[in-house]
Amino acid sequence: MTTARARRGADLTEAIMRTTLQLGQEIGYAKLSIEAIAARAGAGKHTIYRRWSSKGALLLDSLLSLHASELDYPDTGDILADLRTQIYSAVDHLAGPEFRQLFQALVGEAQQDPQVAAALNERFIAPQARKTVARLERAREQGQLAPDFDLDLAMAVLSGPLYFQLLITQEPLTHDYIDRLLNALFAGMGPRPHSAA
Repeated sequence: MTTARARRGADLTEAIMRTTLQLGQEIGYAKLSIEAIAARAGAGKHTIYRRWSSKGALLLDSLLSLHASELDYPDTGDILADLRTQIYSAVDHLAGPEFRQLFQALVGEAQQDPQVAAALNERFIAPQARKTVARLERAREQGQLAPDFDLDLAMAVLSGPLYFQLLITQEPLTHDYIDRLLNALFAGMGPRPHSAA
């Protein structure tokens, strides 16, 4: 009985998050409401508020939890190819045409809601930064990067232009742009690692 109840609870949680994304795409984040999400997902409003403190918190979970596997780093032994693969995937899922406006809205909400800001940092920004630095560190240890390659600065150089283009200029984040960014990073910070791509 407990297992069945837990499964129903997990199914309902997933339904609520999928509904949040679907409805958000249809009407936009500004018009999105917990009441509308609850009605379409077949859940009680209080059920949603027991799990999420705000619309922003629910959107954060919805964007990240349903695409968590795409945000992990591969490790093929080729740092440039691995960075390219991971950044392509993250950008395609969070900044592609399907979810771009919702992700922009989430970052905007984080400027107004300290809880959303803390959760966004804890669940996405900080973990992705740690993963990137860890992957760069492994590459440095394997001799793919110069011994004095500045890992933290590389992370900042990689992420800054992506957020600038996503949030400020609001131009598309294309694979070509990512390639140019990676080439500039390695050209400016040390020998460009070999890539089969």
